[in-house]
Amino acid sequence: MEAETKENSQTQTTPAVTATVAGSRLSPQACPTCGTAPAAHGAPDPTSWVYAIGHIEARFPTISVEKEFAQVAGRDKTAGLTDRQAFHAVLSRSENRYLVRQLCWVMTVEGLETYLLRPRDPGDYDLLAGTIRPNPSPLDLDVVIGIRGPIAPPEMCNGLMIPIVTFDQIYSFDRDVLIKAIPKPEKTSAKDFAPAAEELFDRIMYMTDNAGATDEHRTLNYLAVRYPAIYGKAAEYFAQNCSLTAVDVQTSTLSGTRKVLEVIFSFTNRTTDVLDKCFVRVDATDEFPFLVTKISPYYAR
Repeated sequence: MEAETKENSQTQTTPAVTATVAGSRLSPQACPTCGTAPAAHGAPDPTSWVYAIGHIEARFPTISVEKEFAQVAGRDKTAGLTDRQAFHAVLSRSENRYLVRQLCWVMTVEGLETYLLRPRDPGDYDLLAGTIRPNPSPLDLDVVIGIRGPIAPPEMCNGLMIPIVTFDQIYSFDRDVLIKAIPKPEKTSAKDFAPAAEELFDRIMYMTDNAGATDEHRTLNYLAVRYPAIYGKAAEYFAQNCSLTAVDVQTSTLSGTRKVLEVIFSFTNRTTDVLDKCFVRVDATDEFPFLVTKISPYYAR
């Protein structure tokens, strides 16, 4: 459901939502079919899949790269441009793509430096360059899908030591574009649907420590950007005078050789305090989560 992609099968005035994970925490998984050579002796192996939502920034790893960029920008036509516009203009030129490879690319989640990014395929530096907006907004979002590896050495990005993520895909959009791309329910007006969708998305985004590295958080982030039905269901409950009071993630009893998780959304009627729940099942075994069952009523077992 990102701005460019459609998935098949398809502010805060209410009590604060809680997020819990039931059952034992699933252990990180290695990448058995990534097509990469085995790690050298003594080198750390990749530790887990990542499906993260945040913001990507380009930084200069050394003073020499910064000076090189300044020289290139000085020869370019950047008069009248802001610093961000000039930065975008310089890196957008094909002859300057060597600078894109020289920069270090940092993903922040909730304002915290979380990952250093590098592409699995060198051709995907274009995806990194595409995250630079000439006119950035606080609503800009980047989704990174890949595998988390070791902590970066201090010389990689000017002393910044955070996990390296080797990515396979990046989606860049802003929250408004995402919300507008969600098909709204027939009985819900656009005026009522947008605030409902925004609230649910923000609550998933700001759940504690959601760096998109656990199976539970990867599942939530996948649903947030790829499964529009959860927004339609939230809008229906809000229209019935209900509050979203909890989002729980637990291991499904259907899990066997696959890692299937259930995401349970709890809504409480503001007048009667009656609790109602609905849920979806998601397979989070591999790098790309996918839907197992559509959203439906949940009954405690």
